[in-house]
Amino acid sequence: MGNCGCGHDAGAGPYAEGRELVEFVSRAHGGSLRERPVPGGGLPTTCRGCGAPFTLISFVDSCPACGGVHAVSPPRCDDPANIQFAGAGYTLP
Repeated sequence: MGNCGCGHDAGAGPYAEGRELVEFVSRAHGGSLRERPVPGGGLPTTCRGCGAPFTLISFVDSCPACGGVHAVSPPRCDDPANIQFAGAGYTLP
């Protein structure tokens, strides 16, 4: 596990999984990271909620078909396998 220097616990940082990562990225850097574009135009993925294909355009993004919230952290944004799903029914605060 790593630490990006933001003062968080190592387990709740950019290498967390599932909802924990989505919430971490949503709050990182005062929330400014949430809507920042993923480098390279985004990451193609499949929604882990409904199975629809979509492109994760920002570090926190929603499936256009079902609204399922997904995220990836900057240190891991080069691989779609690192995209995490917040779980069914999750909505951003």
